[in-house]
Amino acid sequence: MARQMDKVFIEVEVDASIQGDAAVAAKLEEVCPVDIFKNAGGQVEVVDSNVDECVLCKLCLEAAPAGTVHVRKLYDGTELS
Repeated sequence: MARQMDKVFIEVEVDASIQGDAAVAAKLEEVCPVDIFKNAGGQVEVVDSNVDECVLCKLCLEAAPAGTVHVRKLYDGTELS
């Protein structure tokens, strides 16, 4: 069985301060064009299998409170801001 490799190029992290915010969870799920975020019963969930599909559009950064969503480019060590 082939092993799926998730998060090879991109890493997405959500701060604990918004993890249980149902409004933020819904907004992140709505704005992400590649379904990285899921509203899991009012909880923000990152869908690991979709993270490397990130198009670096910054819509999640704009939808969440400042500094609560982190998108890191693993291939060059930088973070979107």
